[in-house]
Amino acid sequence: MDQAGAYPSPGQPERRHGRPADGRKRLEHPVIVGFDGSPSSRNALAYAGGVARRLGRSLLVVHVSSPGMFCEPLTGQVIGLPEHTSELERWLLTELDRSIDRSGLDVHVLTRRGSPARELAAAAAEHDADALIIGAPSRTWHRMGGSVPGWLARHARCPVIVVP
Repeated sequence: MDQAGAYPSPGQPERRHGRPADGRKRLEHPVIVGFDGSPSSRNALAYAGGVARRLGRSLLVVHVSSPGMFCEPLTGQVIGLPEHTSELERWLLTELDRSIDRSGLDVHVLTRRGSPARELAAAAAEHDADALIIGAPSRTWHRMGGSVPGWLARHARCPVIVVP
């Protein structure tokens, strides 16, 4: 069977064209950085700012939070937590200002809920990213297996750079 006929491979995010799922404008080949507030993600943010500046690309800062759902123990009802997207985006822009000089950079912020690895890969596919930059995991058990960088290295459709 032709390789193109099997696109995308099982387990890999599908490349999407047109508007991303959140309705925002699709960026053309941005540098995407995953940011969670950890020291290594701050390093990744600073590195990504430099890469975006050198390549003349937009910088898309992506923060993925937990799905925000839980099961009420007495009734078994699934309850969704409210989203505070505007507060989260303000926090991300504040962290961005602490980490890099934004002058001359076209910076965008995107917040999502779900699996960090899958959401970062989906954002990279939606925007046809030139690179996906993330911080290295800080916990020993994440380094041995099951980590976000490991999953992205196997499934993302763009270069993945892991910054210590």
